[in-house]
Amino acid sequence: MSRRFFVVVTGMILAFAFASPLHAQEAAKAAVSPDLVKWSIITAGFALAVAAAFGAISQARGLSAAVEGIARNPSAAGEIRGNLILGLVLIESLVIYVLLISLILFFVKPFGG
Repeated sequence: MSRRFFVVVTGMILAFAFASPLHAQEAAKAAVSPDLVKWSIITAGFALAVAAAFGAISQARGLSAAVEGIARNPSAAGEIRGNLILGLVLIESLVIYVLLISLILFFVKPFGG
């Protein structure tokens, strides 16, 4: 990538970043419909379901790969176990972040409704 392209893209990102608060202030003045609150709750539920499903699938694949690696090379069990636990923690943290955002959408009513 050329330096000029990088400067242009960075400039566009900064322009959008500084212009977005102006549009957000105008949108905050509008009344919040009950449909928006209802759809935010439904969206939060679907996001939590998708995150939990794919988190469980990825944890199962990681666990099966770790067990297979330990079966092939038992002397590397300690290192594989450490990497497995780190990976499982990182995967689970993503699901917990989605849970946190879903709980915010359920109870805090971020759109003022």
